[in-house]
Amino acid sequence: MRYKGVKYQIPFNRPHLTGKEVDYIKNAQKLGQLSGDGYYTKRCHGWLEHNLNCKKAFLTHSCTAALAMSALLAKVSSEDEVIMPSFTFVSTANAFVLRGATPVFVDIREDTLNINEKLIEQAINKNTKAIVVVHYAGVACEMGVIRKIANKHGLFLIEDAAQGLLSKYKDQYLGTFGDLGTLSFHETKNVISGEGGALLINNPKLIERAEIVREKGTNRSKFIRGEVDKYNWIDLGSSYLPGETTSAFLMAQLEKAKTITRKRRSIWGKYHSLLKPLEKKGLLRRPIVPDACFHNGHLYYILLPNMKVRDGLIKYLRKNGILSVFHYVPLHDSPGGVKYAKTSGRMKITENTWKRLVRLPLYYDLKKTDVEYITHHIFKFFKK
Repeated sequence: MRYKGVKYQIPFNRPHLTGKEVDYIKNAQKLGQLSGDGYYTKRCHGWLEHNLNCKKAFLTHSCTAALAMSALLAKVSSEDEVIMPSFTFVSTANAFVLRGATPVFVDIREDTLNINEKLIEQAINKNTKAIVVVHYAGVACEMGVIRKIANKHGLFLIEDAAQGLLSKYKDQYLGTFGDLGTLSFHETKNVISGEGGALLINNPKLIERAEIVREKGTNRSKFIRGEVDKYNWIDLGSSYLPGETTSAFLMAQLEKAKTITRKRRSIWGKYHSLLKPLEKKGLLRRPIVPDACFHNGHLYYILLPNMKVRDGLIKYLRKNGILSVFHYVPLHDSPGGVKYAKTSGRMKITENTWKRLVRLPLYYDLKKTDVEYITHHIFKFFKK
């Protein structure tokens, strides 16, 4: 009854400002460089390298761009196959399809909704070039096992850690296990710059070429540092740099990244606690986080019995001023997936999961009373 008469309007996401974004953008203008790789871009690179302990970090204008760079650095071609989950955003596959490669989809685990590491080896053949893992909801894949598989078969290992900034697997940050890792700073992520991303390079052999690929295939960065007397077209590449205004905004966010993570984990924990009774009754399933994983509170989802209940809950919450959403339609079932990719084995868990999943609002400024209001209406929905 405490909520009777209260009119809530709770969006699924609301971008959070730390307070210094505008000041840093103004300072970037004063410094006289708004194109890429200026003062704030370098500061962001340093923060990522120091805090995540990766060999080298390069900001990009999106995580999609970082994945595109990964495909170029892995030198995939029309003869190659790349193993990945179907339960992911289209950019994971598109980056490799654009280089002519064929994505090979593998089913996910029932607990974490990440790629099932036990199914990867059966998808490997003489054409396999890389394994791309996706850390769903900021919860790590089984990276110890997957790294061993990649090493055994001489494959590139690439991490799509778009949702995983500051998440860990056995005390090591996501994005630092593979040869390459990618991050997103899209406005829906924990740390944001509107649009933005980063490529983390953990294989030092790839650093020099990554710099060239990122600078339109030229050695312009070497020229700027005075290492060559002119710069030339050296390799394939494109313009993957963000402008300094984006980097300045991001730097203000990175400075508060650990505070943001703590707050989001607190909100995540509130959901988890309040929804436990419904899970005990078998009405829904809460996220499962293995002991080896430290998650960053990126998103909170629940799994319902079937699509009818899922759609009913989304509709009911919306009527009560709460925007909840489902997530990926599996790529293997999409027109593009049918045209450009193939599957390895059955996709039973993937096909069952996407129809039942609902993501609940989770953002830095979401209040505990908001979480109570949301969960109150979830309880009310099941009583009806």
